[in-house]
Amino acid sequence: MLPDVDSLALFVKAAELGSLTKAAEESNMSLAAASRRIALLEHRFKASLFDRSSRGIELTTAGAALVKHAKDLLVDINQMQSEMTDYETGSKGVLRVMASTSVMTHRFPKDLAKFLKKYPDYRVVVQERWSDEVVKSLLSAQIDVGFIINGSVTNGLELYDYGTDRLCAVFQKGHPLSKVKNLTYSKILDYEIVGLESSANLMRLLAMEASKIEKVMRTRIEVRSFEAIQKAVSAGLGVGFLPFATERAINLQDNNLTAVPIEEEWAKRRILLCTRKEKLSNPILQKFLEEFIQRD
Repeated sequence: MLPDVDSLALFVKAAELGSLTKAAEESNMSLAAASRRIALLEHRFKASLFDRSSRGIELTTAGAALVKHAKDLLVDINQMQSEMTDYETGSKGVLRVMASTSVMTHRFPKDLAKFLKKYPDYRVVVQERWSDEVVKSLLSAQIDVGFIINGSVTNGLELYDYGTDRLCAVFQKGHPLSKVKNLTYSKILDYEIVGLESSANLMRLLAMEASKIEKVMRTRIEVRSFEAIQKAVSAGLGVGFLPFATERAINLQDNNLTAVPIEEEWAKRRILLCTRKEKLSNPILQKFLEEFIQRD
């Protein structure tokens, strides 16, 4: 027998508040009822979920594992309810979109806002992921449209050009590279790099181009976001690489950084809009493609 959703929601709330009493109050139930729900969960999973003391409750190892899964499940259920409500209220449709981190700092958010202004009855659910994750989700039909940076394996997908971006090198204003004229990738590689995870398309591209010029890319630290790259570079941990659109936004927030576009041809990257070749019947998808593919 599967655990009920309300009990999982109570469990997550108790974990976040560090108090079953407060979680019960916010859930409009008695403490006794809340305690029974948690006890049933512990019986179902045959594991203690909380360590209890006079100071409150803390997650056990098993509880910490469950809370992650429970949060993901509750998000999915909330999305399911939202989509079903669209059918109930007569909304014209829902489109599931996933875009790479680079694309989210490009013009996509503004284009999406224009699309929704033109079609206010449509609802678009957007998630941000790495390009490879976007492709995987698209092929498994978890989403309807993907935006990626060229470089992922895209067999089975229809690809449309959406735009381009150019990579920039980002470093502190006092860094030795700030004095270099005609900055090249080869010169940048003389210094340690702050990079994304090695699985990111950007890092694969940088490593491949380094090998072409027979140099080694010395990655000092790996992070999960462009914002984290900015902070690490600002702290003096190395040189970073960012899409030009991201660099423009970040420089407004941090005047301690200098960004120089990499003029070599490989640093100009294609942004692609992707769909499955066998498109399911979805009227909003057709409108979306008409609006986005027609752009220069």
